[in-house]
Amino acid sequence: MNSARPTTTPVWARVALAAILLLPLGLTGCAGAPAPVVTATVTLTPTPTATPTPTPTPEPEAPVVPNPTITPNAEAVPVEPLPEGPAVDLGASTGATGAPVTDGAGAPTSYSVLEGDDFFAIAQRFDLPVQQLLRMNPSVSGLGENIYIRDVINLDWTTTG
Repeated sequence: MNSARPTTTPVWARVALAAILLLPLGLTGCAGAPAPVVTATVTLTPTPTATPTPTPTPEPEAPVVPNPTITPNAEAVPVEPLPEGPAVDLGASTGATGAPVTDGAGAPTSYSVLEGDDFFAIAQRFDLPVQQLLRMNPSVSGLGENIYIRDVINLDWTTTG
């Protein structure tokens, strides 16, 4: 026996089908009448424009410059040169630790540079201005920065070494 079962559509499908069919009918009354056309007329009336009046600019005041007082310089007086004289050994010190060579009277005549010695300290030890010591030792270059171990520094002020 062949029995045919009637086909039943699910409820949700029937609701969806009804919504699709009825939706256009529900929207037909939503559109209102078109809005009336409003016509406006604008009339422009020219307004006079004001002509700007130039504002006078104030004249700047001249700056007041004080009258300077001029004080003359003092008269130039020649500087008295440092007196040159013999080297005097004040004793070993930092930067001049070696023993000098002396003449028969005990006056130092030369000094051999040792490690750690510097020209300025040698000049101080022997109570000589650095410029005088440089004049006495023309072979020393610069301002005495370039002295080397075993260089012999002249300390006899009457000779140029």
